Amino acid sequence: MKMKKTFGYLFFLGIMLSMGSSLAQETFPKNDVLDARPDRVVLTHATIITAPTQVLENAMLVIQDGKVVSVQTGNQVPKGYLEIDLSGRYIYPSFIDMFGEYGQPEVKRPPFRNPVLSREQIQSNTKGPYNANEAIKSQYNSSENFTVDKKLASKWRAQGFGAVATIRRDGIARGTAALVALGEDTENNLVINSKVADHYSFDKGTSTQDYPISPMGTIALLRQTFYDAKWYGAQTDSPFSDLSLDAMLANGNLPKIMEADGWLTALRADKIADEFGFEFIIKGGGDEYQRIMEVKDMKAPMIIPIDFPKAYDVSDPYSTKKITLADLKHWELAPTNPASLEHNSIPFAITSFPPENLPEFLKNLRKSVAYGLSKTAALSSLTTVPAKWLGVDQDLGTLEAGKMANFIVTDGDLFEPGTQIMDNWIEGKPYMVSAPISESILGEYDLSVGGLKAVLSIIGKGPKYQAELTLTDGSKEKVEFKMDGDLPVLKFTVKGSQYNLKGWTKQEKGMTVLNGTGTLNFGEDQPWTARMKEKGRGTLGAQKIQDKGPVDLGEVFYPFLAFGSPEKIASRSILITDVTVWTNEDEGILMDTDVLLENGKIAKIGTDLSAKDALVLDGTGKHLTPGIIDEHSHIALGGINEMAPNSGMVRMQDVIDPDDPGIYRALAGGVVAAQLLHGSSDPIGGQSALVKFKWGEDAKGLLIQGADPFIKFALGENVKRSKNNVSIRFPRSLMGVEQFYTNAFTEALDYKKEWDAYRSLGTKEKRTAVEPRKNILHETMLEILEKKRFITAHSYQDKEMLMLMEVAERFGFALNTFTHALEGYRIADRMKEHGVGGSTFSDRWNYKWEARNGTPYNAPIMDREGVVTALNSDSGETMRHLNHEAAKMVRYGGLTPEEALKMVTLNPARLLHLDDTMGSIKVGKSADVVLWTGDPLSLYSKPEKTIIEGAIYFDLAKDAQLRRENSKERARLLKKMEGLEGTENVSTRISLERLEFHCESLEMQY
Repeated sequence: MKMKKTFGYLFFLGIMLSMGSSLAQETFPKNDVLDARPDRVVLTHATIITAPTQVLENAMLVIQDGKVVSVQTGNQVPKGYLEIDLSGRYIYPSFIDMFGEYGQPEVKRPPFRNPVLSREQIQSNTKGPYNANEAIKSQYNSSENFTVDKKLASKWRAQGFGAVATIRRDGIARGTAALVALGEDTENNLVINSKVADHYSFDKGTSTQDYPISPMGTIALLRQTFYDAKWYGAQTDSPFSDLSLDAMLANGNLPKIMEADGWLTALRADKIADEFGFEFIIKGGGDEYQRIMEVKDMKAPMIIPIDFPKAYDVSDPYSTKKITLADLKHWELAPTNPASLEHNSIPFAITSFPPENLPEFLKNLRKSVAYGLSKTAALSSLTTVPAKWLGVDQDLGTLEAGKMANFIVTDGDLFEPGTQIMDNWIEGKPYMVSAPISESILGEYDLSVGGLKAVLSIIGKGPKYQAELTLTDGSKEKVEFKMDGDLPVLKFTVKGSQYNLKGWTKQEKGMTVLNGTGTLNFGEDQPWTARMKEKGRGTLGAQKIQDKGPVDLGEVFYPFLAFGSPEKIASRSILITDVTVWTNEDEGILMDTDVLLENGKIAKIGTDLSAKDALVLDGTGKHLTPGIIDEHSHIALGGINEMAPNSGMVRMQDVIDPDDPGIYRALAGGVVAAQLLHGSSDPIGGQSALVKFKWGEDAKGLLIQGADPFIKFALGENVKRSKNNVSIRFPRSLMGVEQFYTNAFTEALDYKKEWDAYRSLGTKEKRTAVEPRKNILHETMLEILEKKRFITAHSYQDKEMLMLMEVAERFGFALNTFTHALEGYRIADRMKEHGVGGSTFSDRWNYKWEARNGTPYNAPIMDREGVVTALNSDSGETMRHLNHEAAKMVRYGGLTPEEALKMVTLNPARLLHLDDTMGSIKVGKSADVVLWTGDPLSLYSKPEKTIIEGAIYFDLAKDAQLRRENSKERARLLKKMEGLEGTENVSTRISLERLEFHCESLEMQY
């Protein structure tokens, strides 16, 4: 647009905004003169990007009544249309945000209430015929609660957005999003589509109901709700009314959007979608580049934020030490995330979420382009992709005949720093974003006001003017300068005197003259004049970004934290020679022996072995043992306790965190595998996860494939809420706990009868019968009764252990393990008779009342009685030296060193039904071994190499190398971050501290 037409254009914008649209809702009462004139405008001589891959030079855009009539080259203006000359300007389709909260009521979350210490809320408090769980809010309709926010809409428009799919982010099932235009009209005229997507999350939101309180509980609730919806929808005569499930069924054909906060929760979401045969569009966390191949394998569309982390203030050396390497690397590599998705052909849209990122959106979008994202993909992700996924591509996403006239006007290439959005047109109405500067104003002037004479310089910086005075003595003063329409306004201070000037402009011999009146120190009027003596041009100042692009970028680590590696660790052939081998088999301890590991298995044991292309490790003076197995652990999990009395439906495998540094620490202690258990808050806890600590793999890669499934039960004070005097949760006594177990198994048997009756029906009868409701909790209980799932029971006192054995025998199955089992020595004979094992501590007891009768002789007594006995950690710290815990058994009870070592290797393998592949060094077993610097039970010995399935996951020498490399990488990143613009105003930040979980933990990992 030529600057000489500025006033006319601004005047036009005002007229357009004041006119009543011919598309206004006719049913509304009118209180003015009818204005039915059509809005007919032609924008000419522009570069028009009609679609991400289609550009028209010197073209015109014809719009009428909020719609595009045509887009074409040439500039023959049709009759009856107002022409706006946009020479030098660019036109793009306005952006569409698929994930916003615009115009929705604020979500006010209640303060956290510890259900262990307060009165429980077991039932929903939602009034009306809605779902039994408060977090299921599928009935919510965003369009019914949408209100226009003009101030906020202007902020969206300033970043290029013309429409947003808005949702209230509250609950696990959140209801439907509405697509709304970002104009300043009535809600009726701005709602483009009242329902464009069905939303879900892993966040219970404002629900105060106890269940769920954990991430695995959230997943279980969502899974059960999807099963319930299917069953409820199949009813011909529903036994009850559930408006939440009604809404879920009614919205079943809408796109399903799941909010995830990172790649890990994205994988969890995709697993749910696969179970139910649909596809989530997953709103990611911006860290997908950290596990890009796993994200690609999901084959799920993504919505990604570009809220790149701010640089840290690294001036304080003490605080700097508390910034993790992972956070430093994410600061550097986060801008590569969009390009990483594009290069791996992962479909994605870009969102401005979170709301506080909105003012930085364009800046970060351009930064993404600087870091490798193509401009085509950038524009697609904000136009055609969201339009298609939301099912509105017939109306939005491109500039074509018949589509909505939603577009932005820029003064250059949108993706280049410094380019300004001048206007954002919404439904054919223009909204000014940046008032264009007038080039006729730019230049140097001789200023005269009162007795002051100076040179006034005015330049353009983006959409703003920048001015300064040069006084006769050569000194300079800043000037606040702006144009109020065509009226110049100046404010400055010289030698303590304040000048406030305002006037008008005129042209004399092709040069601009500014003159008018003003005040000196708010006193009498002062005439002033500024005559241009030299013309100038505005310099479109580039928006400053934190760096100039992907220069000197570090590598992605697996896992993405200290001690990770650029490549995932792979299995290889390894020959360990002349080593002392603790076989845990009949052969006992073998001296000066060779062991060959091939294809992830123990291939040969003997002397003078050789193998082509094998890595040869000299074992002289060293010891080789089976890898340590921890029967009871809570590391590498995103949560520990769910609060439902029977939490058997939750699965710990759903919340495995493969990036927990506790895994690496465990490997450094020779631990190769563990049972990751639910906590002890409930009589029946969640399903266990059996894992191998394959550092760098994802959650699925850690799981031991083909392992028998286990579940956590709990006895004692925790499940009775003994510390809570106001508790109303059943059970509250030892008798109640016994009855609780009886009820759970009885209900499962009744459930089985119902399904057996249905399955016995003939084909014809099934056509008219309704399939019984699938209950994932009863399914789990049935697995126990059918001896397909095995119980690990948290226990302390003998009387409670005796009770649970009696319940199990009554229902025809045997318990697998009593874990802790501090009074197991009292009933070891009964345990052997029942067939249950014991997994205990070496010498930890009396840390609470029910643990007062423990003894370090517990494990040896149970072992000698014939009970399969193991030592466990229940601690991320203790896990690192389970070999020392085993060594104590030589002192307490006089076990032989081999017997003691079996308590942390072969015996836990037997308890976890893994002894056919793990726990001893035998040809054909999994190559899960540890090479020690000396006797494995010595305080002075260290694991030199921890090997899982033939892959070296911990290496003492490599550990020292990684420490040096990590230190060097930290120094590089801190130096890169030091002194960056803006960091001096950033408050000192440190990284969040990871939590260490134990049986009673209620916290969730961030």
